Amino acid sequence: MNKNDLKPASVFAEFAKINEIPRPSKREEKMIDYLRNWGESHDLETKVDDTGNVIIRKPATKGMENCKTVILQSHMDMVCDKLVDVEFDFDKDAIKTYIDGEWLTAEGTTLGADDGIGCAIELAILAADDIEHGPIECVFTRDEETGLSGAEGMKAGFMSGDYLINLDSEDEGEIFVSCAGGRNTQAKFTFSRQDAPQGSFFIKGSLKGLVGGHSGDDINKKRANAIKILARFLFQEMKRYDGICLAQFHSGKLHNAIPRDGYFVIAVPNELKENIRADWNVFASEVEDEFHVTDTQMVFAMESTDAEKIIEPAVARNFVWAVQAVDNGIYAICQDEALGGMVETSSNIASIHTLDTTIEILSSQRSNVMSNLDNMCATIQAAFELAGAEAVSSDGYPAWKMKADSKLQEIVVASYVKLFGHKPVVRGIHAGLECGLFSERYPNLDMVSFGPTLRFVHTPDERLHIPTVQMVWDHLLDVLKNIPQK
Repeated sequence: MNKNDLKPASVFAEFAKINEIPRPSKREEKMIDYLRNWGESHDLETKVDDTGNVIIRKPATKGMENCKTVILQSHMDMVCDKLVDVEFDFDKDAIKTYIDGEWLTAEGTTLGADDGIGCAIELAILAADDIEHGPIECVFTRDEETGLSGAEGMKAGFMSGDYLINLDSEDEGEIFVSCAGGRNTQAKFTFSRQDAPQGSFFIKGSLKGLVGGHSGDDINKKRANAIKILARFLFQEMKRYDGICLAQFHSGKLHNAIPRDGYFVIAVPNELKENIRADWNVFASEVEDEFHVTDTQMVFAMESTDAEKIIEPAVARNFVWAVQAVDNGIYAICQDEALGGMVETSSNIASIHTLDTTIEILSSQRSNVMSNLDNMCATIQAAFELAGAEAVSSDGYPAWKMKADSKLQEIVVASYVKLFGHKPVVRGIHAGLECGLFSERYPNLDMVSFGPTLRFVHTPDERLHIPTVQMVWDHLLDVLKNIPQK
C-alpha cells in the first residue's frame, strides 16, 4: 500500500495537510488560522471564540433541512513527543509519515492522529458535495491534551446542535458513552545544594525504550513507568548502603503520558561503586523479567559522570521514599456492570525534574466517580506532604455520565449493525473527553464518541489503523443520513 491508495482519499488528503501545520497544545495559532481560512474559503459560516475554538457550520442538503443539528467535534492540538535521538522542532517542522503494513505512523515522533484524524474527517465532510445530512456544526477545540482548556473556555451558546459526536476515540467498533474526570497533583521538594562527601564517585543510571502510552486508556495494561522503576532502585540501594547521595532525577514530559525514559545522578562512596553496578545489573534483569510481555525493548545503562553538588541528604531520602510509596496505576474498578469492569480510578506519576533548589513532580489522577477522584488526589497529596513536600491538586475537569435514554446512541448502534452485521461495544473510557465539560454547559446535549483505531498514542510509536478510517467514515455518513427531524 502506498499513500495514493489511502481511503477515504479526501480524509487522508486533509490529514496530510493538517500534519504540515505545527499545533502543540497551547500553541495552536497556526492551526486556528488554517481552520478559519479553510471555512471562509469554502463560503461556510466560520467563527472563532475568545478561547480559540473554531466552529464551521454547513447547511443541510436538500430535503433534510428540518433534521436535528449534529455537532461533529475534535480537538486541534496534539501531544508532541519524540525519540530522544531524533532532531525535530514541533513548532516548525511537519510530521513525516509512512505506511507500515495496514498502519500509518510517523518517523520518530507522535503521529498527531490524536486528534488530527478527527479534524480531517470533519473537514472532508464539510467539503463533500455528494453526501446526505441535516444541519452540521463542525467544532475544533484547542488545548485538549494539557487540561481541556479549550472546552473549559467555551461559553454556552457557541454550539447550538442537538446531538454531538466526538471523534476522539481510539478503538473502531466501540461506542463511548461515558468518560473519566481528571485532576493533576503537583508536589515540590525544596532543598539546598551542598558538596558531596570526600571520596565520592558519581554515577548516572538511565532507562529508555519503555512503551509508555496514554495515562488513562493504557493504565490497565501493566506497562512500566520509568519514574517508579528508577526510584525503586534508588530506594533499594539507599536502604542497603549508607552514604548514597542524590544529585539529579529526571523523567517524563507530559501529564497524560506514562513516562518512557529517565535518569538519575548519584554520588556514592568510592568503595561502593562496583557494588552499585552489580546491583544495577541484577535489578535490570529482574525488571525486564517482570515486564517481559509489555516492555520488551528496555535499555538500562550505567556510567560514570562528572561531579556536581548534591541535594541535601535528608530531602533526597524523603523524596525517594515518597516516590517509592506513592500510588501508581489502578486504584479501583467500576462497580457499574454496564461499564464492563472498566477502570474507575487511577493515578499516574507523570514527570519529575530536578532544578537548582527544587524537585518538581507532576502526577495525574482520573476517575468516573468524582468523590473517588477527590480521594485519589488526597492520597497522592498525603504521601508527598508526609515526606515534607508542598502538594496541590488542580480543579481538573468533570466526568461524563452515561445517558440512560440516549436517542443518538440508539441511532449509532443501529447504523453500525446495519453496516457491519454485528453490534458495537458500548462502554465508557478511562480517559478525559471534552464531553464531560460539554455536559455541564449543555445539559440536554445527547452525545457519543467513536473513531478509528489508534495505538500507542502520546508516544513516538503512535499509529493509525488505515482500514478503520474507511469504516468510521461509512458509519458516520450513515448516521448523518438517519438523524430524525426536530
